[in-house]
Amino acid sequence: MSRIHFIGGEKGGVGKSVITRLLAQYYIDHEVPFRVYDADLSHGAMMRYYTDYSAPVDISRFDNADSIAENAIESGVTTIVDLAAQTSRSMNHWINETGLLDLAQEVGLQLSFWHVMDDGSDSLQLLCKLFNDFGNKVDYVIARNFGRGKDFSHLHEPELSRRLVEHQVAMIDVPALHAPTMRKIDHISASFWAAANNRDDALGTVLGLLERQRVKTWLHRAYTQFDKIHEKAAEIN
Repeated sequence: MSRIHFIGGEKGGVGKSVITRLLAQYYIDHEVPFRVYDADLSHGAMMRYYTDYSAPVDISRFDNADSIAENAIESGVTTIVDLAAQTSRSMNHWINETGLLDLAQEVGLQLSFWHVMDDGSDSLQLLCKLFNDFGNKVDYVIARNFGRGKDFSHLHEPELSRRLVEHQVAMIDVPALHAPTMRKIDHISASFWAAANNRDDALGTVLGLLERQRVKTWLHRAYTQFDKIHEKAAEIN
């Protein structure tokens, strides 16, 4: 069955696009066919770093948003949507008006909503809103981004813990990459594969030996977390 991964978190600066880039690289390295829709029209990280796999989409336009589900259903290819900050209103309007949840159940389309979060209280409040919006009708992934926070103990509060169990939430810890290394990757507009493997420094657009090793180690740790998501999905479905 095909699956759409909506990579969100609603607030800006939590690392949604970095997680999307990681997931895209994971699928590339595991030779899994996929397609990315870049809904962040102001920054377009996926269009910049993974151009061959990406297409822009305006979630506020139904004809644009429709193409996400239609192509996923028709092709059977795993789909990733990199959502911009503050898009939940447009997303929910499209989903509710279209009856996407009912259609997905009818045709066997799996929907995964990723909540990328830092350790702030507003990320927690937005997570609760996500649960209220979709209940048990979709799959959830919480990505605790340790590049944007260190203390996620508030996720263990009793009421929230109950909801995590109720919704069978998959939770992963995304490790932080050394900040100067990440800045250098962004500066040279490299994919994570290129950052980890390119060695030809003729144009001055590659990382040093130990920087490349840091990226490889970081990717391995992140991939271990993504493996947990697929194991969780297999248990549920």
